[in-house]
Amino acid sequence: MSIELGILRYAEVAPLRARTCPYPLWLLAANNARFTMDHEIRDIAALESCVGRTPGPMHLKVIDHLDAGAIRWLAASPLLFAGFGSGADIGISLAGGRPGFVDVVDASKIRLPKAFLDSPEVAHEGKGFGALSLIPTIGESLRINGRVNAVDLDAIEIQVEECYIHCAKALIRSDFWNARPQPTTPSEPAEFLAASRFVALATADGEGHGDVSPKGDPAGMMIRLFDGAVWFADRPGNRRTDSFRNMLSQPRVAVAVLIPGAIRVALLRGEARLTQGERARTGFAVQGKTPLLATRIERPEIMLIDSAAIARARLWPANAPNPTIAPAAMITAHVKLSKERSLQATLVRAAVSVPGLMQKGLDRDYKSNLY
Repeated sequence: MSIELGILRYAEVAPLRARTCPYPLWLLAANNARFTMDHEIRDIAALESCVGRTPGPMHLKVIDHLDAGAIRWLAASPLLFAGFGSGADIGISLAGGRPGFVDVVDASKIRLPKAFLDSPEVAHEGKGFGALSLIPTIGESLRINGRVNAVDLDAIEIQVEECYIHCAKALIRSDFWNARPQPTTPSEPAEFLAASRFVALATADGEGHGDVSPKGDPAGMMIRLFDGAVWFADRPGNRRTDSFRNMLSQPRVAVAVLIPGAIRVALLRGEARLTQGERARTGFAVQGKTPLLATRIERPEIMLIDSAAIARARLWPANAPNPTIAPAAMITAHVKLSKERSLQATLVRAAVSVPGLMQKGLDRDYKSNLY
């Protein structure tokens, strides 16, 4: 069997013999065609030259605690992707269950009960933390970054350092919430990746500050395996480029790969490199638009697991929208809570105070800037 992967073909590989054992994919595909790593991005200057600098107002939506809106969000969320990183490595675990399974201690601390994590062993005291929290039918996600304060027999305590709403583009592109339960999925790694539509990418910088970023695309365009490496493209987003900056500082990454509707998940780990090489990027063009850069994960290890967290979360079919959650209002509230006191910040706060303006801006961006 062979699988079409854009402009390349990945030859047949041996079936996965144990879904819970690392699978050294880099040993395969030795004779396959190559996506070259020409025009590799090696520093921040090259990254900004490729994708641009993060707009100043983007930082205004980040607060250093959980406000009332974020606490309501966690009370309604049944699924969270958690990354735990050091200055040399990063791990990822899905966490899921009844809405509100995350315990909010106060505005600066949360506790993750170990019983709700697929892989609680990746968390250790002192590690950096990044999380991506989802609520059914809502396209936006809540991102929380911080540090592991303590780990006991029952839970992992997190000190919150950053909190903000992420845009809905990844979930829109992946058609995440329109999925239906899928009782069967591919059991071979390349086929699973080819069918996937959503990724949670966990990274950490050289000091261990963690981050988990969402990425979404149609099946066949999300993430691909060839030439012994895993590749994915960058799409328009919030332009914070946290993940890419982390990769340049500390290249180890951990990735959760999902087929929306399925309980089975692919977990990847490896070293990431960034390229703006044309050959790598054109294979990921969608709607006639070529991404600005692509990421290659070298010598990846992959596991296919049946995620107990997703099973408990019961995401699909998605329930009716939660009326207490309003992402646009949360972004507006976070901008107003920002401690930045520059003239630009003052002007932005005045602008977002106009009723309905934030929602209109989001809707326009989602309609015209998905790719």
